Amino acid sequence: MNLREVHVRPIERSEEGRYQELMDEHHYLGRLPKISETLWYIALFRDQWVALLSFSAAALKCSARDQWIGWSSRQQYDRLKLVANNSRFLILPDWHVPNLGSRVLSMSQKRLPPDWLKTFGHPLVLLETFVDPQRFHGTVYRAANWLCVGETRGFRRIGKGYSAKIHTPKMVFVKPLQCNARSLLSGPFVESTVSTGGAKIMITAEQMRSLPQFFADIPDPRRIQGRRHRLPTVLSIAAGAVLCGMRGYKAVADWANSLGQKARERFRCRVEKGRCVVPSEYVIRDVLMRVDPSHLDRALQKWNEAYGKKDESLAIDGKTMCNSIDDQGYRTHIMSAIGHQTKNCYTQKK
Repeated sequence: MNLREVHVRPIERSEEGRYQELMDEHHYLGRLPKISETLWYIALFRDQWVALLSFSAAALKCSARDQWIGWSSRQQYDRLKLVANNSRFLILPDWHVPNLGSRVLSMSQKRLPPDWLKTFGHPLVLLETFVDPQRFHGTVYRAANWLCVGETRGFRRIGKGYSAKIHTPKMVFVKPLQCNARSLLSGPFVESTVSTGGAKIMITAEQMRSLPQFFADIPDPRRIQGRRHRLPTVLSIAAGAVLCGMRGYKAVADWANSLGQKARERFRCRVEKGRCVVPSEYVIRDVLMRVDPSHLDRALQKWNEAYGKKDESLAIDGKTMCNSIDDQGYRTHIMSAIGHQTKNCYTQKK
């Protein structure tokens, strides 16, 4: 068998039935439904099926993977879509030949990023998979330069959370699709080429100057001693950073440090030795933790009324939160009012 004649492609809709039948017959975990973001591939040798692969959404939680990446829970929530899981890999019984597995895996991971971007509208940075050590040693993944970063704790995902019984821990393998995958996933900023978040705005000079005015009436929760930055300045810089897409205290502080002198003047920053200085990450965190959320919310709503887009209609929608069953067996429901035009959430009720 000449491995150079093997090629990998996504399956067509008419082939999905056969794909599922073969997976159900020959894979020890059986078939996998196509839920959420999922791509199925087949490897062919002279028009004959030799292997089947499935790539789907990443695991919500995996301590070994998360520790290897080094991201926070907020970063994980925002960037988990940049990770995909190799949820199935099956070499059909008649095609167990040397080096076929690593060849197929390497070919599929090369064509997966453009296919994923074309199908789902966002890129991939990292691949993951789980290997049962009682059945396999992960040789194919090691040969394809995947990294073993640890083991799972042995709990399985079930319909209402995770199983109480510990099963066999699985080996966790990852494959960076970019050389800087870890820094992209764990850094304070996400490059626009890999961003998956919502639309972000660029605030104008007029909006910068106006922001401190809306926070002027908020009581300062800090002691008088040691105040180096005015409360409206700290809050307006934090709000401006979030409006420009920053998430987390470090990202907000880095955004503040990147402001030029003109922008700092518009935010009414403190002047030291003839230059405007911005509040540090510690000051921003301390202020946001101490300030009254209701006062902050009212100020932001007033700014949004003055500068935000108007909604002609609202949508009222409710969602059931996952894994939210209380002691009485009831699930938590969240009702929200969303603007049709701006996509802004006006209010939520538990």
